[in-house]
Amino acid sequence: MTYDEYNKFCKSLPATSYVVQWGESHVWKVGGKVFGIGGWEKTDEPAFTFKASELNFDVLSDQQGFRPAPYMASRGMKWIQQYESADKSDEELEYYLKESHRIVSLGLTKKKQKELGLNQD
Repeated sequence: MTYDEYNKFCKSLPATSYVVQWGESHVWKVGGKVFGIGGWEKTDEPAFTFKASELNFDVLSDQQGFRPAPYMASRGMKWIQQYESADKSDEELEYYLKESHRIVSLGLTKKKQKELGLNQD
């Protein structure tokens, strides 16, 4: 996945906003809270960072091309970085980005969720 494809996908998720920060990284937020970061890697290969469930964090931490996210995981947060995508499908990353969006949106206040039209099922 390229950064342009990443940005297009994240933009398609509900109630998102975009900002460039942290060394020109593509940062996506829901309700003002970060759910995805494109960038943050010093190589030519795109890198994508997202919040993960406890299970996904444990599984992905041991998979080739994934690692606990620099800075965040060392502070006890369950964030993963995909730093190699050669043998990974875009659909797999899209799944984890959707999950990150969902997890972060569930952390918003009920009032904020309702205001943004999120998690109303």
